[in-house]
Amino acid sequence: MMKFNRILLLTILVRSSNSFSMLGSKGICSIDSSPNPLGMSMQDSEGGTTPSVISKDDNDAPDEIAIPFTFDEMVEQASAAMTAAYAVGKKRQIFRVLLPRDPASGQLGQYFEADASLKRDLVLAPLDETWQGGIMQLYRACAPTCQAILAEFSGSPGGVPPRFVEDRSVDESGVDGVGLWMAQCSNPSDDVSCFVQPTQEIIEAIETTSGQAGDRLVALLNPQWRNVDDALDAASRKEGFVGKLASFLGGKGDCLKRLEDMGYENVYTLEGYVCKGGNVRLMKRFDSDWRVFAENDSATEFIPVGTSKSRPTYQDVDKMMDDKGISLKYARDMGFAPKL
Repeated sequence: MMKFNRILLLTILVRSSNSFSMLGSKGICSIDSSPNPLGMSMQDSEGGTTPSVISKDDNDAPDEIAIPFTFDEMVEQASAAMTAAYAVGKKRQIFRVLLPRDPASGQLGQYFEADASLKRDLVLAPLDETWQGGIMQLYRACAPTCQAILAEFSGSPGGVPPRFVEDRSVDESGVDGVGLWMAQCSNPSDDVSCFVQPTQEIIEAIETTSGQAGDRLVALLNPQWRNVDDALDAASRKEGFVGKLASFLGGKGDCLKRLEDMGYENVYTLEGYVCKGGNVRLMKRFDSDWRVFAENDSATEFIPVGTSKSRPTYQDVDKMMDDKGISLKYARDMGFAPKL
């Protein structure tokens, strides 16, 4: 009955749109069938409509922002952002990162080893359908990523590295791929807590931990809710009965409001998908605009293609690439267009 009610509400909200919805194990995900999904402007999770005007210059962003190619480079970038944000008083932080994976994807669940040669072979992969093992496969890659970022942030004062403790009790089902990792330092005031792949259902646990932490850092790594709004999410942000009903049925508006009240902010975001047949990456620090990069045809470099004040949509990224003269990859591969 709950699933039927949720589908009914979403149908009412988007009955005139050109998209349809698919019910998954965790709720409804939107499938776009037109350049303007849902017949409305898509909103990012910070609120407000994503603008279609793209900035070409970004003098406020840190000059060192570049797409990491290795796991170690990404860990260094994320921990540097964590340190810089904490230094200016941001003690509740949200991170979205790519995850390390065997290039051949032949060893499910085995993605991070102490062997340095294997570690260099790991590739950074977006969180997409190529992870055939589902959310638990992602957790097995995300947990060591969390440890590496926290270890880099905490350092080893006095030569003593932090002690890591995993708490899976926050995952009541045991299969939702959620965990709480704690870096226990020699000085308890330096302890750090990080929720790995949190869901909306554990918002109370996040509130409890955040309240107990005081001035200590609490982070969220790769939340399972999307960082853009579908129709149900947009409805859940509204006041009154509609907003409450949409939140009850799974819209993330109430969850995001509670996180905002606790002071959580996006500190480091690194995402990826395919556009025009090639890999693109979106990156943002808390002190920069969004930056978009496209991978060159030899897969040796990511080339900057544009910036945006708000998270660019897929259509925005496509236009940035058009403006840069970047054509479809198959055309480049067949010699019909210049190589990138």
